[in-house]
Amino acid sequence: MNAATAPFDRVLIANRGEIAVRVARTLRRLGIESVAVYAPDEAGAGPASGIPHVAACDHAIVLEADGTRSPYLDIEQLVRIALGLGCDAVHPGYGFLAERAEAARAFTAAGVTWIGPSAAAIELLGDKIASKQTAQVAGVPVVPGVTVPDGDPDPATRDTAAAASAVAELARTAGLPLLLKATAGGGGKGMRRVATLDAVPDAVEGARREAIAAFGRGELLAERLVDPARHVEVQVAVDAHGGGWAIGERECSLQRRHQKLIEEAPASCLREAERQALHEAAVRLALAAGYRNLGTVEFLLDVAERPDAGPDAPRPFFFLEMNARLQVEHPVTELVHGLDLVEQQLRIAAGERLDLDAAASTVDGHAIEARVCAERVAPRATADGVTADFLPVIGPIVAYAEPTGPGVRVDSGLAVGVEVTTSFDPMLLKLVAHGRDREQARQRLDRALGELTVLGLETNAAFLRRLLDRPEVRDDRSTTTLVETLLDDPDEAPSLATPRDEARERALRAAAALRYRELTATGDGSAYGAGDGWRIAGRGVTRLRWRDADDRDVVVDLTVGDPGRTVHVRIVAAGGAEPATDAGDPTQDVAPTDPAWVAVDVAQASAGWRTATVGPWRWLHGPEGTWAWRDAPEVAAGSADVGGSLAAPLPGVVLDVRKRVGDPVTAGETVVVVESMKMELTVDAPHAGTVAALHVAIGDTVARGELLAAVDEEGTA
Repeated sequence: MNAATAPFDRVLIANRGEIAVRVARTLRRLGIESVAVYAPDEAGAGPASGIPHVAACDHAIVLEADGTRSPYLDIEQLVRIALGLGCDAVHPGYGFLAERAEAARAFTAAGVTWIGPSAAAIELLGDKIASKQTAQVAGVPVVPGVTVPDGDPDPATRDTAAAASAVAELARTAGLPLLLKATAGGGGKGMRRVATLDAVPDAVEGARREAIAAFGRGELLAERLVDPARHVEVQVAVDAHGGGWAIGERECSLQRRHQKLIEEAPASCLREAERQALHEAAVRLALAAGYRNLGTVEFLLDVAERPDAGPDAPRPFFFLEMNARLQVEHPVTELVHGLDLVEQQLRIAAGERLDLDAAASTVDGHAIEARVCAERVAPRATADGVTADFLPVIGPIVAYAEPTGPGVRVDSGLAVGVEVTTSFDPMLLKLVAHGRDREQARQRLDRALGELTVLGLETNAAFLRRLLDRPEVRDDRSTTTLVETLLDDPDEAPSLATPRDEARERALRAAAALRYRELTATGDGSAYGAGDGWRIAGRGVTRLRWRDADDRDVVVDLTVGDPGRTVHVRIVAAGGAEPATDAGDPTQDVAPTDPAWVAVDVAQASAGWRTATVGPWRWLHGPEGTWAWRDAPEVAAGSADVGGSLAAPLPGVVLDVRKRVGDPVTAGETVVVVESMKMELTVDAPHAGTVAALHVAIGDTVARGELLAAVDEEGTA
């Protein structure tokens, strides 16, 4: 396919962010014009040309938004745009319209080629029950399960008892644990793990509520949970001439809450007989479903130990679902098989006959992808130790630098000036590393994650580096439950959920040195008069008080070595209370010979770290992660916080209020459920006690930090 023979002249990309940029790149290479669309609030205060996916396309048009739903879901408007701009095809990317049969049907009816499977195939495979039946007919193994019928969308009149009874009966016959999942969609929405019979009613109610919010339907599928398991998916391509190929497979076992974190190709955990069986089953299913275009058939490989089986005996596998679209993790397949999968989508949509035998049978090295999200990984103390909360975050991108180097690929929709909001999915970009073998790819990805700089909001990049360095990951012993098992283990969670103390201390020292240089660069060489957290703490000692992202005090003492070149920094308290005594004797000069005082070269700090300021926050990025601090408020009138207050972690909508005023609660029990950035966030009681106040109701829109409820602590009045 080239500019002279390209079957399409102009393609509408009905998506945004990194996938829109990625599709536009292929269209430009093939000489096909591209049309971008964007939401009114994406441009922010700057020009639309500053939006990366707009800049990547030849034409762009702003979408009309009515505030009731994302304009990217407005099928009628998007069809109108395609026709008005003379587009002869539309690429939906993934998410939004990609798996909506009504979108495929509407564009096709308007004479605009849908670059993807037919509406009938989307409907069949988007329904987990129907797709499971198709798999059974095609001779593909499936997991035992039952259907839980749709419930009343109104939670006030919804009857959960019958549904819970059906799930409980499956638990008694097939055994626990079970997995509940919405039949109408994917992406981890409407999924709940059920470990005990007592947990069934709440799990059914929660899964239904999330399914209705995400897909408009509350029907569920309950299945026996295969554990331990590896998640392996097969990339298939089917043209209009009966040709079907399995273009390798991907390993996607590293997940949290059923959301993939790390993906790689090929799946080196497979034995050759397993690989062949999976490939054949995937193609057989696609053909049985009447599928055309690219798709992904997902399987669970049962890796439980079987002492009676030989070391090379094939292990059982089960059909999970088929995604009727391009996958987020498609770049790893492209790198090891030497293909542009978007180009293959175009060829199939144009009715061309494909010849993929050589590409499907050739594997070049190994590739690993990491999904970098706007996400705050915050440590949380529990009765058993430390775990982590993963919260989506919002904010402006004030500094951005992509990693480079051999084998590194970046699929990104970021640029300085982009505002990350609650309107869209929190995934920002994908880092992909290709190497001659798995270990080289892993090391290259680790280095790339360390070089990536995003300032203005937090990302999960440092967490992904710690995950890649786990011995289970290095040794290729991942399972679908590994990440959550580690986070639930009080001995393992701290090393995975939080950065090492020494890394945080190095960042603090660099931040203090950079702040000192900033304050003295244009002044009289003294930081003492600065209107922020700097204070005199003894002769020759300056004390800096900050608050970290967890709102904990951070206290640092600083003395000047060579003026303008070196400072000596000592961390007095990090995450604790104000120290009881000041550092140093105020009657004497301080000679920082104590090992706790570390000399920091200001020039080296400037070269090794990147910094930016957003409002009250000072951001710092270095080799070991990204941190943010703000000046601590003066302790004068006391704290404005009320003990037991429950605040919204992000802007969002209240989905559920679990308690009433006067109800008793235990520590960690959920009081309010908020939806933000397509995720359910529970707001839990900080301690045992009684609900003293409720300030919100179901359906209310709340701002970040808005007071939702209050819980009086047990034993207090």
